[in-house]
Amino acid sequence: MPDATPTDAQALALLALATAVSDERRARRFLDVTGIETVELRARAADPVILAALIRFLEAHEPDLVAVAAAIGVDPQALVAARRELEQ
Repeated sequence: MPDATPTDAQALALLALATAVSDERRARRFLDVTGIETVELRARAADPVILAALIRFLEAHEPDLVAVAAAIGVDPQALVAARRELEQ
């Protein structure tokens, strides 16, 4: 049975996801860019692929990356490192 405990990277990315989608404009852009539907996002929110995609989305627009990182109290590079870990 796989370990269901989130890694630090997953936990950080989940925080970033919750923060990112709390902004309606940013959430709509993320859904539009990725093509993911709201229902699928809810169902797969803890999926490392989705979490890495969210951080890549933030990285593509630095003001979003910086804003989300500040909102969750981490350096933007911590999110980049989390994405790298999730993609391994």
